[in-house]
Amino acid sequence: MKQLTSRVMIALTLLAAVVYSHASEPVNGSFTASKSCELYSSFNKQSNPGAVHAVVGKSYAVKEINKPGDYAWLRVDVDGANPNLRWVARDCGTAQLDQVPQDNPPAGRAKANREADRQTMCSTPNLEDSYVLAITWQPGFCEHFAYRGKKPECDAINSGKLKINNLTLHGLWPNKKECGINYGSCSTEPMKLSSDTIKRIAKWMPNFQFESKFGEYEWSKHGTCQARDADTYFKTAAAAVEEVNNSAVGKFILDHAGKSFAVKDFFEMIKKQEGEKIAQNFMLSCADGKYLQEIRLKLPTNFETGKGLAKLIGDAEGFNRQTDKCDNEIIVETSGRGR
Repeated sequence: MKQLTSRVMIALTLLAAVVYSHASEPVNGSFTASKSCELYSSFNKQSNPGAVHAVVGKSYAVKEINKPGDYAWLRVDVDGANPNLRWVARDCGTAQLDQVPQDNPPAGRAKANREADRQTMCSTPNLEDSYVLAITWQPGFCEHFAYRGKKPECDAINSGKLKINNLTLHGLWPNKKECGINYGSCSTEPMKLSSDTIKRIAKWMPNFQFESKFGEYEWSKHGTCQARDADTYFKTAAAAVEEVNNSAVGKFILDHAGKSFAVKDFFEMIKKQEGEKIAQNFMLSCADGKYLQEIRLKLPTNFETGKGLAKLIGDAEGFNRQTDKCDNEIIVETSGRGR
């Protein structure tokens, strides 16, 4: 038992030595006392063999500080003291240190700091490196999206009062690679649109035929992250949708309204008409795996409208997949029953 106790004491002593060695940091410099403070051999135990005090105005060589960063104690060399190395409170005088070691934040705090930096970056305007143009097939969207009566354009489509014979605008989304899908909500600037703009875009964003709630949502989440004013932003987005609608892609979708098509045939058509590079910048999105809801295009920051798909897509880096939740065969619905 005595041998075991001895081993335990040795182990505790070694552990204490390790903890102590990691707690303090060696430094070089001087400390000049401005008060007659006690000089401790151990500031935790407040032990002061010989009742040694600092001499006001005297300078002492500094050997250690109690921790990196915002330290509270300095270990100084005191001539004539036993032991000669003593701890003095930082506020007992003035320290002149060559360099103060800085605290390395714990992994959890470092991770939190990185996440905070990422969130700041992902809500700072004008940092986009590309765009995604999200184009809706409105009948399919209204049929399968649980809008619960909060989209008057869907109610009008499902009742037969509104006929949609073109692709429509979901949104023009500035992207930043480091942020994934979370680049957005960059300011609280309200959406301000002229009546001319609303008239121009209502065909391509039919919610504007009844109200402006969806446009306000898209502006708040995405539009505030780029430099165009609201009028220019929505007109540019509508022009891009019109470009796609008037292309072979738009014709293909409209020709298949009320029918179905194979995903491979859609992309083969684009390759034949526009080339492999353009085809890589398209992605199809579906509801329930088989109903067309959306077509998405990857665009560069300097995309141009009115000059064909090649100019629209430019040198944008394509998607890494062709579909989102789509089966091999897709149905293009013409109307819905509503939800």
